[in-house]
Amino acid sequence: MKTLVTICALVCASSATVAAAPSAPTPPSAPSASSAARSATKAATKPAAVKPLKLGDALPDVTAPDQDGKPVVLREFGGKGFLLVYFYPKADTPGCTKQACSLRDSYAELQTRGVKVLGVSLDTPEAQKKFQEKNKLPFSLLADKEKKAVVTAFGVPVSRDAAGRQAFLFEDGKCVWLDYKAATSKQAADVLKFLNKKK
Repeated sequence: MKTLVTICALVCASSATVAAAPSAPTPPSAPSASSAARSATKAATKPAAVKPLKLGDALPDVTAPDQDGKPVVLREFGGKGFLLVYFYPKADTPGCTKQACSLRDSYAELQTRGVKVLGVSLDTPEAQKKFQEKNKLPFSLLADKEKKAVVTAFGVPVSRDAAGRQAFLFEDGKCVWLDYKAATSKQAADVLKFLNKKK
């Protein structure tokens, strides 16, 4: 009987020792080849930050359709004399209407100073046409929705498929004035103010 008790005690002690021994930690699994490849591809395709256009920069050589669907080549259209290229978020919205009508109401004066005007947004040609006709705008509006070539070339920020409100004035193909936070109702006044100082 003593022998049986002794054997049971030894077995129990051995089991307790095994249970108390800590298990070895599981080494972290290495990333799979496919996961590493996806990460590398994502990093390679991440778009580079677009630099905004600066004073002295050349008029970008880009093309976009106007409100009638006709392609407009910026350097051909405004390579000589003054060209104002202004960006607005959305056609036929309150702020954008004020900005456009400011230029419309001062268009005759701008023309006497030799200034051509182009409006640009990420709207369709159809939306630009409707906006132009509704407000009787005497200048063209570029529809940069499909390729976003113009906003990219100018470095204009885009948020929720809407361009930032900015304006750039070129003389003989070189940027001579810009406004990264363009006005709405005072857009024309700001441009004319600069031109009057330039006399």
